[in-house]
Amino acid sequence: MIRITYVTITYQAAKVLQRTLDSVLEQDYPEITHLIIDGASTDGTIEMVNDYIERSNAADNGHKVLLISEPDNGIYDAMNKGLRSLDGDYVCFLNAGDFLPAPDIASRINGQCSTFNGQSPAVLYGDTDIVDGEGRFLHHRRLAPPENLTWKSFRHGMLVCHQAFYARTDFAIATTYNQKYRYSADVDWCIRIMKAAARENVPLLNLHMVVANYTQEGQTTLHHRESLIERYKVMECHYGRISTFLMHCWFAVRAVFKKSN
Repeated sequence: MIRITYVTITYQAAKVLQRTLDSVLEQDYPEITHLIIDGASTDGTIEMVNDYIERSNAADNGHKVLLISEPDNGIYDAMNKGLRSLDGDYVCFLNAGDFLPAPDIASRINGQCSTFNGQSPAVLYGDTDIVDGEGRFLHHRRLAPPENLTWKSFRHGMLVCHQAFYARTDFAIATTYNQKYRYSADVDWCIRIMKAAARENVPLLNLHMVVANYTQEGQTTLHHRESLIERYKVMECHYGRISTFLMHCWFAVRAVFKKSN
């Protein structure tokens, strides 16, 4: 059985955190660690997490819940703290407001991983549904993961949502988030992990199921323009200036064509 660590970054997240905590608590899979990295919240987040820890202990479900609450330098600094505290086999960053879509998600992920060809994939990846601020389903994510994901796949956009990207912990720990980015370090992180997997010839595994519900009103959505600019810079870094420019020209043409039809 693989050990999965879910890392949840919080700051003043009491309004949206409960569904995230409940979705992990309800998992019927015992080999779970839930690591909550908080930025010294004062809105009731800490009390909510402490209650969650008590409920998890009472459930005797095998889960391990850890809380770190202290000031940080932003979300990617907090994510790097999470990387430094990892144990187990795979890590998924499940942020406040996002949640697992069913109680058997972790069990199903373990089942697919354990029946793979004997080699532990560097990344387990799946699909994502988009929900509103109340956690209600809106639509399936427009970008869908390809059958055979590689680091080159992201030149077409972030085809796998960060919350649906389970990285093997040895690759994750060796790949810290680049804090020069404010909104798109997750894109860069995923690409660098997949590059490392390609160098070591370690496969990636498509889970062929929805593994995350992503809240539309996240920080990237709220700062959409800044995020797009950063994402362009990330793509230039990994795919080159000319290739990135031409690909975005194609994005523009495709968008105009779809609008006209």
